Amino acid sequence: MLSTRCELLLLSPELKLGHLPSHRQTGQRKKLNTYIGFPELLDMKPFMEQKSGAYVYKLSAVLIHRGVSAYSGHYIAHVKDPQTGEWYKFNDEDTEKMEGKKLQLGMEEDLAEPSKSQTRKPKCGKGTHCSCNAYMLVYRQQIWENSLTVEVPAFLQELVERDNCKFEEWCNEMAEMRKQSVARGKIKHEEVKELYQRLPAEAGSPYDFISLEWLQKWLDKSTPPKPIDNTACLCSHGKLHPDKICIMKRISEYVADFFYRRYGGGPRLNVKALCKDCVVERCRILRLKNQLNEDYKTVTNLLKITVKGSDGFWVGKASLRSWRQLALEQLNEQDEDAEHSNGKLNGNAPNKDGANEEKREEEEELNFNEDIVCPHGDLCISENERRVVSKEAWKKLKQYFPKAPEFPNNKECCSQCKILEHEGEENKALHKMMASEQKTSLQNLFHDKCRPCLGSWPQETDELYIVSQFFVEEWRKFVRRPTRCSPVSSLGNSALLCPHGGLMFSYASMTKEDSKLIALIWPSEWERIQKLFVVDHIIKITRTQVAGEPESALYSSEPQLCPECREGLLCQQQRDLREYTQATIYIHKVVDNKKVMKDAAPELNVSSSEAEEEREENKPEGEQDPDFNQSNGGAKRQKLSHQSHVSYQKQGIRRSTRHRKVRGGKALLVSANQTLKELKIQIMHAFSVAPFDQNLSINGKILSDDTATLGSLGVIPESVILLKADEPIADYEAMDDVMQVCTPEEGFKGTGLLGH
Repeated sequence: MLSTRCELLLLSPELKLGHLPSHRQTGQRKKLNTYIGFPELLDMKPFMEQKSGAYVYKLSAVLIHRGVSAYSGHYIAHVKDPQTGEWYKFNDEDTEKMEGKKLQLGMEEDLAEPSKSQTRKPKCGKGTHCSCNAYMLVYRQQIWENSLTVEVPAFLQELVERDNCKFEEWCNEMAEMRKQSVARGKIKHEEVKELYQRLPAEAGSPYDFISLEWLQKWLDKSTPPKPIDNTACLCSHGKLHPDKICIMKRISEYVADFFYRRYGGGPRLNVKALCKDCVVERCRILRLKNQLNEDYKTVTNLLKITVKGSDGFWVGKASLRSWRQLALEQLNEQDEDAEHSNGKLNGNAPNKDGANEEKREEEEELNFNEDIVCPHGDLCISENERRVVSKEAWKKLKQYFPKAPEFPNNKECCSQCKILEHEGEENKALHKMMASEQKTSLQNLFHDKCRPCLGSWPQETDELYIVSQFFVEEWRKFVRRPTRCSPVSSLGNSALLCPHGGLMFSYASMTKEDSKLIALIWPSEWERIQKLFVVDHIIKITRTQVAGEPESALYSSEPQLCPECREGLLCQQQRDLREYTQATIYIHKVVDNKKVMKDAAPELNVSSSEAEEEREENKPEGEQDPDFNQSNGGAKRQKLSHQSHVSYQKQGIRRSTRHRKVRGGKALLVSANQTLKELKIQIMHAFSVAPFDQNLSINGKILSDDTATLGSLGVIPESVILLKADEPIADYEAMDDVMQVCTPEEGFKGTGLLGH
């Protein structure tokens, strides 16, 4: 009757059944999609040795499993209230009361994932349910359920009666308040009805203007109206502004008398309140705007005429493109000034004044024809930014911009700007010559392949000099683009030293992790560097052969290593690795524990050629790598321990920001205080793998604690995390291929039902 799903029978007080069967050949768990019928009432008496007793159980809970895999999925519980007989559905944090008093599983069955082997749902008899996703059934003993009685203590009954009395008193008070509110509402309704009928002003009758905003508040019954305030609609002359009529309402004098008598306020704006001066000024501005459109057409036609001889004027091309807009802004100035003076009357002067000051600053930058004025107040030397217009066109433009700078076309350009331009050309030529000479004399410094390496000390010399890699990169930029970049004058070796003058790096670190911060120089090349640049500090590495041991050597630095600052630097680096924000890590999805999914991200290719580095340097400032645009600026730069040395570290020592591009991986931005669960949600959006199907590991260590932070799990910037996804098993043949990599069965994976 219970098929192979029956695993456990608890006759008192509950009966549970539910288990996922195993394949006979492979031993792997597989979910069966066969429909199983189970009754509302379960009589266990035929199966009991002792026939005396009550063995009838009633269905009280059903646990539904959704998903095609036996190793993961989602669970929905249906639980019956023994007191009321009503069913409730629990879906994670959502709890829903089901309609009626009968169990309904149709919706959960329809939402289940389709399967090839899924059969048609059979017809169920009365008192029977059918399901292909029921994972556990809970039955409750019927006698125990029917005999459930509750005796309420006397003191509790007294408390309940007391609360009921208070509740009845509160209900009576609320009913009385509601009655009074309804009475007041009827009175207000009759009043509003009467005033609404007499609100419109008839033709030829006296009328008043009142604020539309106040009138809307008066109609709102929830808030009592305040005194009438019409000051926001006044002009600088203390009368009604013509542009504010749209926010006013014209009402009859009878209703206005009623409002002012009951609510007060003001000032009262009657039929003579409209400002005549503002109306006249407004008409004048409208006429000028109409004339501006005609003048714009006239100037456009005049600009098509070629000017011959010296009968013309220089005008900036940018000014010609925007002169109509500038003229409109000047025409609107008076309206803005009127609003500004109105703001003083209304108490908003500071904000208006600040806004007008900003507006004036913008207008000063956009004054007509000032785009061809040089810093010395004369005509600029660039002819590409200006053109000659006829005398008639200039006369029209001067009507709108009488204070614009005037330059006849026979006027000479600024002599000082000509001298500066000539000096600039000489400087560019000098920089080109300087870059060519430095590149010729420092060929080894320009090419990485020709520079010595500490890992394999050259036999030709026992001394090597050190400069910062930041100096080398800045110098290369100047050599490649001498007309755009400034020449490098100093080595800046102080960035490699601590505040005490000691070296910040040991010989062992310079051969490994700190090798990207320094550049080694041949002795012969060092002599030329001393002639070309200002040397602030000399840093030298010396090799000393050990007597009798030709293969052994001792290495010393000048200046010597500062152990205290070196230890502080290492501590700061470790702290930065644990306290990073918005750093980049890489998620690498694998299958079969070996094969990399190369098609997951075909855009991520390994590339570190010198040509690519040069292309990255030639990119405009602010341009980002399209493959890893989300990770730029993510990881913190490593800082030195001493506060004064931090600035040197940021300016002089620049760590490599080249991304570790891994085929089959994706870059994510994370923080050290982010939990593993939050990272799994990011991975779900990137790879479409549910969090409970993700198996993450880093350097062979399994990441399983969802509440732990990434910093505590050892995830540092530029880390690579391996993602192994639990995939549903399609058929029995596929099971044989993955038996070696399958994890133990966890039917409640992803839920809180697993105590361990």
